[in-house]
Amino acid sequence: MNLIHRIEHWGDAHHPRWMDAVRIVLGVVIFAKGVSFIADTDSVARLLENTHFQLSIWSAVHYIAFAHLVGGIFIALGLVTRVAIAFQLPILFGAVFFVNITNGFSFLNSEFWFSLVVLLLLIVFFIVGSGRYSLDHEMRRPGNKRWF
Repeated sequence: MNLIHRIEHWGDAHHPRWMDAVRIVLGVVIFAKGVSFIADTDSVARLLENTHFQLSIWSAVHYIAFAHLVGGIFIALGLVTRVAIAFQLPILFGAVFFVNITNGFSFLNSEFWFSLVVLLLLIVFFIVGSGRYSLDHEMRRPGNKRWF
């Protein structure tokens, strides 16, 4: 058994049920953040311009919005959760370490703390998996055919 299968097995064996509710809320929050990014793409573009990265601002804005919308739904449903989280991690690393550093690491910077909590929860669910109340779990049950 390779490392990924061992981590997945450990996560499934050590996953309390209350964490499923946290995963669902996390997915809804990420989806809501994606909706707010779609509603005001200019503010996201300004945030990215302040980081002075040499990349296409509008393609990054669209990637962030799309990843939050689709990834939030997938995380809430527990459908290919680790893949959805893998698309979220670069966004949250950038939010914590590059975007929020322009505002400073102060106690009053609530956006920094929000981004940090979401990043830590994403890392936790990347390790422990989606849990019992998820579509991933339903597809893995005996008698159900895997879609992928």
